[in-house]
Amino acid sequence: MNKAAFFGQAVLRSYAQVMFSDNLWFGGILLGITFIDWYVGLAGLVAVLVALISSDLLGLADAKIQEGHYGFNALLVGIGLGIYFEPGLLLLMIIVVSGVLTAFVSVSFEGIIGKYGLPYLSLPFIITFWMLMLASRGFVALGLNPRGIYVLNELYVLGGHTLVKWYQAWNELPLLSSVRTYFLSLSAIFFQHHILAGMLVSIGLLIFSRIAFVLSWLGFYVAYLFYLLLGIPFTETTFSYVGFNYILTSVALGGFLIIPNRQSFMAVIMVVPIVVILTVALQEILAYLQLPVHAFPFNVATLTFLYVLKFRVDNRAKLFTWFWQQNAPEKNLYNFLSYNERFGNESPVPIRLPFFGEWTVTQGHNGAYTHKDEWRHAWDFEITDEQGKTYTREGDVHEDYYCFGKSAVAPADGIVEEVIDDVEDNPIGERNLEQNWGNTIIIKHADYLYSKLSHLKKGSVKVKVGDKVTTGDVLAQCGNSGNSPYPHLHFQLQATPYIGSRTINYNLANVLVRSEKEAQLLANANPPEGAHVSSLPVQPELKEAFGFTVGRLMEWSVNGGTDTVQWEVKRDYFMNRYIECLTTGARAYFRADDAMLHFLYFTGNRNSLLYRFYLSAFQVSYGFSNSLVLKDSFPLNMAFGSRALVWQDFLAPFVRFMRADYELHYPAQSRKLMDHEFSLNGTVTRWVFNRQQRACKFRFMVDAGGFVSFRFESGNQLIEALCKRN
Repeated sequence: MNKAAFFGQAVLRSYAQVMFSDNLWFGGILLGITFIDWYVGLAGLVAVLVALISSDLLGLADAKIQEGHYGFNALLVGIGLGIYFEPGLLLLMIIVVSGVLTAFVSVSFEGIIGKYGLPYLSLPFIITFWMLMLASRGFVALGLNPRGIYVLNELYVLGGHTLVKWYQAWNELPLLSSVRTYFLSLSAIFFQHHILAGMLVSIGLLIFSRIAFVLSWLGFYVAYLFYLLLGIPFTETTFSYVGFNYILTSVALGGFLIIPNRQSFMAVIMVVPIVVILTVALQEILAYLQLPVHAFPFNVATLTFLYVLKFRVDNRAKLFTWFWQQNAPEKNLYNFLSYNERFGNESPVPIRLPFFGEWTVTQGHNGAYTHKDEWRHAWDFEITDEQGKTYTREGDVHEDYYCFGKSAVAPADGIVEEVIDDVEDNPIGERNLEQNWGNTIIIKHADYLYSKLSHLKKGSVKVKVGDKVTTGDVLAQCGNSGNSPYPHLHFQLQATPYIGSRTINYNLANVLVRSEKEAQLLANANPPEGAHVSSLPVQPELKEAFGFTVGRLMEWSVNGGTDTVQWEVKRDYFMNRYIECLTTGARAYFRADDAMLHFLYFTGNRNSLLYRFYLSAFQVSYGFSNSLVLKDSFPLNMAFGSRALVWQDFLAPFVRFMRADYELHYPAQSRKLMDHEFSLNGTVTRWVFNRQQRACKFRFMVDAGGFVSFRFESGNQLIEALCKRN
């Protein structure tokens, strides 16, 4: 992207960021609103450009500059200066200085407030503008702007009687007093006092976020009713100049900085009256300094509320702050729900099953025998046959048991903390209660995370204290030592490195759970008693195809060679990995580990091959069993178009009547396939009120060299792409 396009997007997003958005069209609407007064609009634009250019010259992050993070506060400062002071070269010089100063203050607040995980909102604008207002009392050469007093005269000069009548017609629309004040409050965000400006902001909100639109009305009317309840003097003029505090607080806490749901709407109803009290109190205090209150109450209330949430010991209030801000409440909500469903129970350090092959959980959490009280979060594993028996012949000796002598492996990378290897294996049916855990290995995987494998075979331990182990390393053999009447492997996770430590509830990663009807691969699992579980061995063909390492280039010949598409795997400033289409600029973000690929998010052209690929490879396992089926669901905004989601957006915080399902079917045979092509087939199905709307079919052809082809069929549209190999 060239510099002109870069700064063009940064400018528009700076305007949109005032309303928490990054939409370029919304930014354009807001830019136009500021130019209702030409000089004011120009002052704001100059301040934004200066802040963005100075941020770029200082070498700040391109991503943040382009998103408008360092521009929107400067915009507000520039508009404010344009409103208060007489246009001229002196004002232009001050606006330039203010742009640089606001950028500095923004970065400073980013460091000061950001370390607490909080946004700096419009505090840089407040601080910078107050400093300039105080300093301006000594600027004898800088005159106050008298134009606002003679608005109609200014309009007459610009457009004669027609423009004056047009202006008056909008301001004299027959609206309820409270509705007029709502629109005036929205316009005041940009230092305007005009019904049309407020209507345009409201329409922009409606188009680009239905949830934000509803919240803007909710916050306004909660404050309005509280004013009436308390008997606070109310006029359109006085309320509109502070009313945007209630609107911004509602939109920020109800939908942008907290995931929108019933509880976030209730939080708005609780917090907005507090903002009213803050506003009235701060107006009294700041009046002595002859400073406007502006958005200070909104900043104080919002940051305080978010800071309080950080001290929660549980989330009984169900207020979810979101770490991946997408600048639209609907997107935040849909992606949060999807991410929480897919990875909500995910463990920070992936812990695998501690064995090869398929075993059976013969005692799970809160088991019937020994998994009780402080030791209830543990598993006992054995190997069973098709009849469910754990042994052959009479089961009188250790060797009759399928699991005896089988390898126990490291469930994750770590360091060996404790080893016991000299406890005799019990005769079948007997227990050793004095040495309860028998032969045991404890491994440290992270601070406060240890795994313990117990009842191991005497003399089989292959590691010693201090050894580093990696996932899958053979540690010992399954035995029958300690409190173990029959051979089995006891496995638990704990927070301390001692034999006998209490267990912790910690899920296992990438577990294949098989039943008589189907096999299900669970990214995070607490296998229940009776489950047949295994870890899938990685198929090198799938790893070669779907293992997207940064720097990898892919080229596809589409529709019989008429089109060629090139992709590259990249990593952004925040270390997020994505595939970028070099032809269209579309991006598909993903995460991958040694066993699984998950796509997360897509941006760009939805007519591109990459979007179809994103849908088709939404979840892929690098290993599989016979006829394995993977199931998942998409964030609604990733599977449906914005128009289709309009009514769902309004209701999304309360109820969702749309969904999009994903299925991936593996071959019926999981044998080694190095010399053969094989296919992965699947569907993407969209539903509205549980009625199927459309199903898309896809197919990947894979061989030892990776991708062979990709096919995507949706309605009458068929796309076939061949992977070009060097």
